[in-house]
Amino acid sequence: MSQAPDQRRGGRPAWHAASGTPFLIICAVALVAFVSGSGSGPDWLPLLAVGPALAAAVGGPWRVLRAGVLAVAMAAVLGAYNDTPGDKLGIVLGALTAVTVASGLGAALRKRRERVLAAVRSVAEAAQQALLLPVPETVGPFQVAVRYSAAAAEARIGGDLYALVPTPYGVRLIVGDVRGKGLPAVSTAALVLGVFREAAYDEPDLLDVVDRIERSLARNLGPDDFVTAVVVGHPRPGRMEVVNCGHAHPLLLRGGDVVAVESSGHVPPLGLRALAGEEPELQVLPFSEGDQLLLYTDGVVEARDHGRRFYPLDERVARHLTDEPARTLAALHEDLLHHVGGRLHDDAALLLLRSTSGVAPVTEQPVPAVTGGVCGTGAA
Repeated sequence: MSQAPDQRRGGRPAWHAASGTPFLIICAVALVAFVSGSGSGPDWLPLLAVGPALAAAVGGPWRVLRAGVLAVAMAAVLGAYNDTPGDKLGIVLGALTAVTVASGLGAALRKRRERVLAAVRSVAEAAQQALLLPVPETVGPFQVAVRYSAAAAEARIGGDLYALVPTPYGVRLIVGDVRGKGLPAVSTAALVLGVFREAAYDEPDLLDVVDRIERSLARNLGPDDFVTAVVVGHPRPGRMEVVNCGHAHPLLLRGGDVVAVESSGHVPPLGLRALAGEEPELQVLPFSEGDQLLLYTDGVVEARDHGRRFYPLDERVARHLTDEPARTLAALHEDLLHHVGGRLHDDAALLLLRSTSGVAPVTEQPVPAVTGGVCGTGAA
């Protein structure tokens, strides 16, 4: 199932914990003004305006009004206690009233924006559910797990895409990354996923599936738009087919080893084939029981820590690898968030398959013996 990091924390929200701060500030200023006496006490009264101003950031108009009334009442009492001249006290009371009114209007506008944002978030979540359909834990001969995180937490959806479909020609899947952000990227992702789901079911040849996506994007994308993607098929037991179109190299996990499945040529991303004049190639991998294949987007391998170091995916996946893809990705995702300090700055998707069939591997084309660092080449 597609998952995203929980944006909430344990306990009550931070804004709820801070809601009493404006009143504490007002009381603290009043106490200082009272202790200072008639000499410098009146000089502290303007600071009472901090209360209603802060209330506008953590509460609604009524909270601002209560803070403003308290501030004005405190100023009036302290002004009388300290024998503050009437004209000076009047200026302070007028300023506090003006700040309260302005803060109340600001709080009302903020509440309205929060309602609009909640509506947009609801629509975005519905769009995500329609585009990135949940992936079952078991599909055919595979255990499957997916982790997806959008960098724009408010929208909870980005330009990364994935899909897995059982077809008459075996299980087929795609993981990709759309160039750009926002609604245009979401629209392109929807186009790619729609074409893939149709073509994966109709076309016997995996390269023909990729050609269908390429033709559709060539008709609908702008000259500067493209999509990096890896399309994978499992036509029969023991055999896995991979077509990489400018995307980050998949990782084959076998017997504790991590092998980058690199293509021999430089195949352009989807949507740019006409400019590059190069055709994608079909790679055939032996894939037997216990083997796992990890596909991901560049938001994973290009995630940086505070020292600007990239996330070492090949090293970390070997450390967290288990026989349960869901557990592996959960640990890997937590490790990724720890690496970046808690929040990703780019969309990130991880999809892990594990073969559960006991068929001997196909040996007609061995896996390239390429190990070491993996660098994402997905869309920026």
